[in-house]
Amino acid sequence: METEYLKRCFRNSLSQALAEVAKVKPSDPIEYLAHWLYHYRKLETDKEKNRQEETELQEEYHRGLKEQEMMEMLKQEEYQIQQKYAEHHKEQISTEKAIFMQEDTEPLEEVALEEESLPSSSNIIPTVPQWSPPSDSAGQTEQSIDTPQEMNLEKTFTSS
Repeated sequence: METEYLKRCFRNSLSQALAEVAKVKPSDPIEYLAHWLYHYRKLETDKEKNRQEETELQEEYHRGLKEQEMMEMLKQEEYQIQQKYAEHHKEQISTEKAIFMQEDTEPLEEVALEEESLPSSSNIIPTVPQWSPPSDSAGQTEQSIDTPQEMNLEKTFTSS
């Protein structure tokens, strides 16, 4: 029973300590044995602490690598999303611009065609209103004077 206890608690350290005592032959072998075992135990606990710290550092290192990989993946995804957004945004702008240009030129073309079809539009200055002398009729006090642009706008709005 005592041998089992010693084997379980001291393992090979006791046999190493006794071998050291026999080799050195100190004046007080029991005290030397006690110091040797104390020192051995301290070294073993320090080794265990170092192993634990090393495993913790390795785990922390691996966590850091994984975190770095995740950050790189997130940056890559963010970059891809920005590229897709920029591509889509360019397509949308070009589509809207094309639609705007089509919508914008159609009324101008219609106005230009209408102005060309007017018989005396070349003789009329577009910004100066035409004035006719007032008539002698007593019922007319105000007269409506329209420029050609106003007439074209009225035609455009009434035809729509």
